[in-house]
Amino acid sequence: MNLREIGLKVGQRRSDLGLSQGRLAKLCGLSRSTIHHLEKGSLKDLGAAKLLSLLSLLGLDVITQEHSKKHHGLDMASKTASVSYKTKLQSRDLSYSLACGELSESIYPHIATLLDEAPLEIIVSAVEEAAAVNQVAPKVIWKNINRWAHEMHSPRSAWA
Repeated sequence: MNLREIGLKVGQRRSDLGLSQGRLAKLCGLSRSTIHHLEKGSLKDLGAAKLLSLLSLLGLDVITQEHSKKHHGLDMASKTASVSYKTKLQSRDLSYSLACGELSESIYPHIATLLDEAPLEIIVSAVEEAAAVNQVAPKVIWKNINRWAHEMHSPRSAWA
């Protein structure tokens, strides 16, 4: 569920409760403009604490769950890491390296690209998949990634 969908639920619930936008704003400590933009779907951001407080006030819950559609993380990560290179990083090689922590010279540049440029969601998905395939704990893979990032002097703040 995104902020736009939440805004629609908030508007419906507010209406069901007979509250004006102004009254709801006063009750939850937000501006009427924020409520208006949330319900309209044009609000870009609302902090988690404010959002959860608003939802609680309205008697609404946020339910979290894993995405039902899995994104073949290893395949996507290997493709992302291979964009600038003549040779393609094979997903099985990536999976093995993530699990054991060993990097061959031939995939070193691919891993550097992956760590520096790949969307973090793809990396998280690849870690989850590699852990399952190789029957290792994900934290082992994260340690390997962190070590590689430091060895490669990755500029990405996620590895600092």
